[in-house]
Amino acid sequence: MMLDRLQRAAAVAVLATSAIAPACALAQDEKIATTMEKWDRYAFGNHRYAVDVATAAPAVQVTIPWRLRDRAIGEHRIIVTDSAGHPIANVLRRHVDQVSATLAFEPVQGAGRYYVYFQPFQQTGSRNYPKLSYLPWQDTVASTWSARIGAASPLRLDALPRAKVAGYEAVDPFDAYTEMERIASPVETARVLHVAQAPFLLFGEDRAHPVRMFDQLPQRWAARGPGKPLHLSAARGEFLSFQLGLWTPKRALNDVRITFDSLQGANGARIDTSKLHRFALGGSDYTGRSFTQHHDVKQGAIDPLWLGLDIPADAKPGHYKGVATVTSDAGSQRLPIELEVAAATIAAHGDDKPQNLTRLRWLDSTLYQDDSIVAPYTPVNVQGNVLAILGRHVRIGGDGLPAAIDSEFTPRMTSIGKTPRALLAAPMRLVVEDGQGAHVAAPQNAPVVETLGPARVRWNARSVAGALQQDVQGELEADGSMHYRIALKATQATTLRDIRLEIPFAGDAARYMIGLGRPGDETADRFDWKWDVQKNQDGAWVGDVNAGMEFRLRDEHYERPLNTNFYHDKPLKMPRSWDNGGKGGIRMARDGDRYDVVAFSGPRTMQAGDTLRYDIELRITPFKTINPPRHFAQRYFHKYASLDEITGIGATVVNIHHATPINPWINYPFLEPAKMKAYIDAAHARGMKVKIYNTIRELSDHAPEVPALESLGNEIISPGKGGGWSWLQEHLDGDYIAAWHVPEIRDAAIINSGASRWNNYYIEGMDWLARNIGIDGLYLDDVAFDRVTMKRVRKALAAHRPDPLIDLHSANQYNERDGWNSSALLYMEQMPYLDRLWFGEYFDYQKTSPAYWLTEISGIPYGLMGEMLQDGGNPWRGMVFGMTNRMPWTGGDPRNLWKAWDAFGIEQSEMIGWWATDVPVKTGRKDVLATVYQRQGKAMVAIASWAPQATTVPLQIDWKALGIDPAKATITASAIDGFQPARSFKSGEAIPLEPGKGWLLVVQ
Repeated sequence: MMLDRLQRAAAVAVLATSAIAPACALAQDEKIATTMEKWDRYAFGNHRYAVDVATAAPAVQVTIPWRLRDRAIGEHRIIVTDSAGHPIANVLRRHVDQVSATLAFEPVQGAGRYYVYFQPFQQTGSRNYPKLSYLPWQDTVASTWSARIGAASPLRLDALPRAKVAGYEAVDPFDAYTEMERIASPVETARVLHVAQAPFLLFGEDRAHPVRMFDQLPQRWAARGPGKPLHLSAARGEFLSFQLGLWTPKRALNDVRITFDSLQGANGARIDTSKLHRFALGGSDYTGRSFTQHHDVKQGAIDPLWLGLDIPADAKPGHYKGVATVTSDAGSQRLPIELEVAAATIAAHGDDKPQNLTRLRWLDSTLYQDDSIVAPYTPVNVQGNVLAILGRHVRIGGDGLPAAIDSEFTPRMTSIGKTPRALLAAPMRLVVEDGQGAHVAAPQNAPVVETLGPARVRWNARSVAGALQQDVQGELEADGSMHYRIALKATQATTLRDIRLEIPFAGDAARYMIGLGRPGDETADRFDWKWDVQKNQDGAWVGDVNAGMEFRLRDEHYERPLNTNFYHDKPLKMPRSWDNGGKGGIRMARDGDRYDVVAFSGPRTMQAGDTLRYDIELRITPFKTINPPRHFAQRYFHKYASLDEITGIGATVVNIHHATPINPWINYPFLEPAKMKAYIDAAHARGMKVKIYNTIRELSDHAPEVPALESLGNEIISPGKGGGWSWLQEHLDGDYIAAWHVPEIRDAAIINSGASRWNNYYIEGMDWLARNIGIDGLYLDDVAFDRVTMKRVRKALAAHRPDPLIDLHSANQYNERDGWNSSALLYMEQMPYLDRLWFGEYFDYQKTSPAYWLTEISGIPYGLMGEMLQDGGNPWRGMVFGMTNRMPWTGGDPRNLWKAWDAFGIEQSEMIGWWATDVPVKTGRKDVLATVYQRQGKAMVAIASWAPQATTVPLQIDWKALGIDPAKATITASAIDGFQPARSFKSGEAIPLEPGKGWLLVVQ
């Protein structure tokens, strides 16, 4: 029945076409061609056909055999120009459909070359987030010309001279429609269906012809027909990617599976196919777990079914044959495979040429998926129920939850001491409250800690709380991250008043808080919060500089939301347990010497056997000590420039953004490897480090793997409304989110999920870059991936580069588009593996408190230091946190401060921040702060004011701690252009401060 409908539709289409255009018109197909001649794409679009007119005439007609994938082409404008690019007004559309267009036009210049442009567009929106709409057809035909050529008479129009189609051209080869984007005509489609009566059809395709249309049959397949042998070639040692193109014109398919016989060659030669990659059917996820997935194909779809096979390096050269079989609920189809293995052997599976798609095997990589130690962390030390990690201890209670947590990081944050500071005032506990009262878990067995590797341990605990059985699986990692998977199972039907988590922080440690809609500040005496899907909020951080903890509340359905302008495209999934249909929330309150955080879920009814997951993520901070000397020695130049210029400025680390000659394409730094390596080698010869922009969040349309990724549905490419730059609209099927666009180089990106097998590709790519190109690290411009991937990034860099560096930039996420999140909280899980922060655009350095600076910007409570960005930051306040802005960004120039550092010898000093209880210089005020950089016999004192008016402060100096005789001491301010004038102060003299400014004094 379906075949009959398709055949009838094809016949109607042919009749409609033949009534207007000669039958030979559809035979005017030509090979895809492009031109190096450029034209204004903003005026005419990306595509045109060249047309030759033999002789002058009032009108000529031409049939353009474009075979376009664009179903709306009949609504779009067509522009005909002369050879000089002047549009012709008198253009008559006789017939336009996806297969062809027949036009009559006035050849105003007589004989010669003309151009037929199609799909012209209009751009609105911003330059980096463009919005494009395709111009509608506009009739500009003059009535006098129309009458003259007899436009009302089809016979007269048929008699017009015919122009000759010279060929298809694109404004750029990259924009050209490929052979796989030329649709089959209805007649050709019907012919295929008439010959092949199977419920689905198979078309083999090599890697050079990736499927680009997922619901339209390509002309290439219609001409070849289904079931024909797929001819492939590869070198020995190469990873061979190819496609089994599956078309389902008659019905949907369920549970598609693929088998592939071993390839047989002459004289018993054989290539094993047991490790064939079936990318659409499973592989290894980004956490390293193997998975298989049920694969269905809807009716009318074309599914490429990408496969990959490693050709052994010792395979015998020659011709091999095999058969691939696709099976579903509708039966099976077989496709012969013929492979020619060359004598040549290729290195590294062919990964050095990404255009050959050998890197698709990276999607299933488990590289660096292990529990090895990452510097500076130390192995988890297990002593009974006490777990020791770098600077912190956790004691596990009988219910599996933390009974005690302490920190040995000193208040200065530059070292680890021996005096523990308690983070908790009492054990954490999960409380079940029913009509009989509140029940605390009664353990049924003592937790036994299992070491999974040097960097991770695990334990299990079972308890009973009222009518609920509580099963806890906990893990602690060497960096201080704890993961709890908690299942509460009803042993009988029960009505509950609440299930709640109680975290009793020690009152003196709970000084600051970020999260749950509160920007970084001192903790409130009371605070209440409720779940809201419009907000990217599921937890908070509470603590002090040298002792704190982040908590996040989740369930088994958690998926990392999108961030950086795209939160609402994939928002937080409300955890069914904690949220409980809006009944859940969090309340915080100070009670004497403790600060209670209670996450409640409210009343509910559970039937016998019902299970709820109350998962918890904890991160104990700080993760590591800060290292001010290293921080001050690494001076960043954040721009591609000549190395002579950078050296002259005094920078030691270069960040190479995308949209630069050696790293042009966003998050795909693989297409200019020779240029990148030459630059990095030259920098290394000067003793400099080079880091590159490369992250996961969006992916350049120039990545050769995009068609294969698109074939995987929404696993890697996030679903969306499409739109954006013209290439995306013309070459993708519309289910994507348009992202960053760089018009100067014509780079357009799409959003990817951040939690997919693309993370595996990313890790392999970082390993390849560190090993082959010599990159010294990464500049991350916001990230979408999680801490699992960040750990692997760190390991990849450390495996090949000495002292690798990773710095993270974030625009302030505290806004409606990003779900009112804190950048520091959003990225806290990645912080153990970062070296520096750059927070960032839209951060307010002028009107925010010292507590905000400390917790949201500086990174110091987490073991990091940072720099400023927006409008150059505030250099005086920055100095009390060890921060400047970054060269050569506008709004500030740190070079004069760098010179002052060098004159003092800041790299040989110890930083004692204003937050430390033993800072030797104080002001006696909370709104005027002082940080000391101490050396033998002298100190640099950074002072900054948050006072609303001009003020003066006397310095309270502990001369003994400074090791300076006050009777001989001098206090001087050297002249620093743009920062301070030269001035001397006497001991005890009040220091004047303007609002928002300060001083950099040397005491010696």
